[in-house]
Parts: sequence; structure tokens; C-alpha cells
Amino acid sequence: MTKKIAVINDLSGFGRCSLTAAISVIAAMGVQPCPLPTAVLSAQTGYPSYFYDDFTDKMTEIQREWEKMDVRFDGIYMGFMSGVRQIRKALGFLETFYREDTFLLVDPVMGDNGARFELFSSEFQQEMKRLAKRADIITPNLTELCLLADADPGMAANREDAGAEGDGAENGGAGDNGREIVRGGAGIVDAAEKLARHVMQGGPKEVVVTGIRFRDSSDGREMMGNLAVTKDRTQFYAQPFIGEGYSGTGDLFASVIAGGKARGDDLAEDVRLAGEMIARAIQDAVRDRVPRDEGAEYEKYLPLLMKSGSVGELLSE
Repeated sequence: MTKKIAVINDLSGFGRCSLTAAISVIAAMGVQPCPLPTAVLSAQTGYPSYFYDDFTDKMTEIQREWEKMDVRFDGIYMGFMSGVRQIRKALGFLETFYREDTFLLVDPVMGDNGARFELFSSEFQQEMKRLAKRADIITPNLTELCLLADADPGMAANREDAGAEGDGAENGGAGDNGREIVRGGAGIVDAAEKLARHVMQGGPKEVVVTGIRFRDSSDGREMMGNLAVTKDRTQFYAQPFIGEGYSGTGDLFASVIAGGKARGDDLAEDVRLAGEMIARAIQDAVRDRVPRDEGAEYEKYLPLLMKSGSVGELLSE
């Protein structure tokens, strides 16, 4: 039987983000996405003008109907929340639908580039920390990881001196203590690992830190990487930074992780695959001069996700 994931996020008509990204990615991975909108927008909020319809009260009505259907979910994936009330409703959703055999993935949307988003209060941050503690896996960017750990998010804006030095694992080798570094570095990555392990105490079992930008000390190139931290392993995958951030890439990444979790994939393989797909999508967007607010051109790369297996096999077909 096809696995099901409840996806709680906003729906934006333009921007290739949120539910638009999640539905297409999760379905491509052979998993049924069951969307519960937190809001409906004409376009994501980076556009100069947009229509916004808050679904906070409607979330309860949708949940009530799903309860009547007696549905069960293999996974629950939570993204953008507009405020404290929505987080509390999300926590209430878990009381009904989260079971022993259900996984919960939380993408704790709160900030970027070293700062919390202005629309979110300190109370929101505390409630998001509460929600993240309930999760089995979280996918924060570096700023959001700092906010979850009550650390200075300013470190997320510091991309210097983070190159590969003395890790014994350059270009895909295995370092000490089960660490695998692929085209990656130390410095900011080590700091991110420590923060992730701090957040994991009494909280999620797995943390994937997305979009870590740093400058490689070996050649000065700016890089972009993703860090996967589990109880026993730390793995980091990085590629040359291609262009400025595009709308929806974090949603695409989290959606690949959610879909892979539902079908039993290896986390590290999905982290690598998500990074490769997004890199290709951004390359195309840069080539075609697509505005950042419109999102990366990922659609033609969805076939990469359509079956499980090693990343090498997928990318060679």
C-alpha cells in the first residue's frame, strides 16, 4: 500500500515553494502527500504584492474531517507556521495523528542569514522549539539551528575560514568517529554539529542542517553544503555555490528527506540526492535568468526521485 504523509504548510501560487514543492516531490518519490494548508497565498511573501488568506481556523475543520475518516499517516511533515496559534494547532494535530509507527519531520521556518524573520516573536521561537522537540527529524538552516539552540544566529552570516583542514576526509574519505566529509570543511561545520547534538538532547533523533555557506580555505571558493547528524554519524556534503538563494529550495530539500523517510531510504543518500537535484535546478535558473522569487527550475529533475537506490545509480541513468 502507498505510504501517506500529512503535509502541513502554506500554499503559494507562485514561488515554487511550500506545498507546491512538497506535493510534487513527495508524489514523485512514490508517496502520497496529504496537504493541510496553513495559509493560501497568490505568491510567496518575497513578491512585492500578494494575497494572503490565513487558514488557522480552517486547520481545525480539516483535522476534524480527517478524524471522521479514521485515516492513519506514515509520516507528518510540518513547514511554515504563521504564528503561535498555528504551532499550538499543529501540536494538537499530533495528539490525534502521531502514533508509534509515524515519523514527524519539522522544518522550523524562523529565519535566515543570521537573523530571525521580523514577523516572528520570541514567543513564536519558544513554541517552535517545543514543536521541534517532538520531532523525529528536523531540517533547519544554520540560522534556525542557532535559534533552536539559543545560540547567536550571527554565526550563520560568517562564511570565512570554514575550509577543510585536518579532517582526514577530504573529497569523500572517512574521518574519525564515523564522520564522512565530502568536498567539505571544518570550522562552521563543526560548530553546526555541536549545536545539532545539543538540540538532539531530549529532542529529535536526526538533524539535517541545510544551506551551510562557507569559503573553502584550500582555494577560496564559496561552497554550499548540507549536514546530516544522527546518533552515531555525522556526514557533510558540499558543492560549489552557484548563485544567490532561490525561493523554495529549503522546502524542496525537506520534502526529499520526508519522502525518503517514508519509503525507508538511507538518510545520507537522500541528503546527497536532494543537494544534487537542487544544485541542478539552480544552475538552470541562473542560466535562464529566472528571478530568485520565482524559485529554482526543479521540475525536470523529479525523475531522479522516482525510485530508491544508490545516488550513483540514479544520477547515471
